[in-house]
Amino acid sequence: MSRPKRDLGKLSGLLTVASDAGLARAGAQLLRVDQLTAGTAQPRRTFGTDSLESLAASIRAEGILQPLLVRAVGGRYEIVAGERRWRAAQLAGLQEVPVLIRDLDDRQALVAGLMENLQRQDLNVIDEVDAKLTLVSLALGVTPGQARGRLMQLLKEAEGPDHALMDGVFTPLGESWRSYAKNKLRILNWPPAVLDALRAGVPRTLAAVVVPAPPEHHAALIALAKAGATREELLAELRRLSPPAEDAREERAVQVGRALSDRRFLAQLEPLDRRAIEKWLERMPDALQTRLASELARR
Repeated sequence: MSRPKRDLGKLSGLLTVASDAGLARAGAQLLRVDQLTAGTAQPRRTFGTDSLESLAASIRAEGILQPLLVRAVGGRYEIVAGERRWRAAQLAGLQEVPVLIRDLDDRQALVAGLMENLQRQDLNVIDEVDAKLTLVSLALGVTPGQARGRLMQLLKEAEGPDHALMDGVFTPLGESWRSYAKNKLRILNWPPAVLDALRAGVPRTLAAVVVPAPPEHHAALIALAKAGATREELLAELRRLSPPAEDAREERAVQVGRALSDRRFLAQLEPLDRRAIEKWLERMPDALQTRLASELARR
């Protein structure tokens, strides 16, 4: 069955909405903060108190450097991009904020909001993954679930129109869609409880500790992470909750060896994870180093 033809020109027009509308002050005007309302398609699910206070302090000192992007909806103005600045401006005591008013339909507003947030570096990793998958689904004209499957198929297919389409989506984001599909998209395979914790603001480094734990311990570990536990504290609690039996220790060692011998697994590692494994290998016990040297000598 042939796939629907992709309209690259239409996609290009959607992707330039954010850059055309939000990167310059030209045409900006002031609106009262109480004239604005939060957007319905905000990709950012959490607004950390500390980061908002920090941004509010910056706004008090320097003002709002980049106008908010808004559209008129029902006699008010809906924020398309810049809700975090709007919230921080209110903390800073501002009565008015600079805005760019644009005539955008729901689809254009969604794309503009996604692009603007994705070009910032403080977006929660799961919000980032979800937002990029939404962009992919819009470009392909399918559901996010179908878009996820299509990305994985594209990794195996020869270059074609959909590959060019994905290049067009991800180039403005400064990332390869292939890297996204191989590394970040796999987060969606994590247990639902861990994904919910990520969406609630738990850092990825802490969530990653919870993932391999027995499911019956997920709730307790997530509660600790939300309460401010460090990664080391979570690992200590995980060891306390699940002390490995002797057989389990041996099986775990075997599984580690299999994982490290899997070239496909190693190729999919993110640079930070690869460096961590390399440092861990440098600290391997003498007995293991001797065995590896012996194995290499036989080859």
